[in-house]
Amino acid sequence: MEISGIIAAIVIGIVIGVLGRLVLPGRQRIGILWTILVGIVAALVGTAIATALGVADTGGIDWIELIIQIALAAVGVAAVERLKGRG
Repeated sequence: MEISGIIAAIVIGIVIGVLGRLVLPGRQRIGILWTILVGIVAALVGTAIATALGVADTGGIDWIELIIQIALAAVGVAAVERLKGRG
């Protein structure tokens, strides 16, 4: 992954974090910074998974990669919320 890919993943990660939070039902009691961090990690990991599966570089919009990233963000937001709820 090149530096431009990492920067793009970070920018997309912000959006992915918000989308991941939106797909979860109810209110999540975590801050926007946690949401952004989860989104960035989900974008990076989702891109790596999509690359490993061979679906990262397709013609047009990479829908499968986007779905993987949003699903990972939703799982990450739920996990952070659960961990913060214990503390």
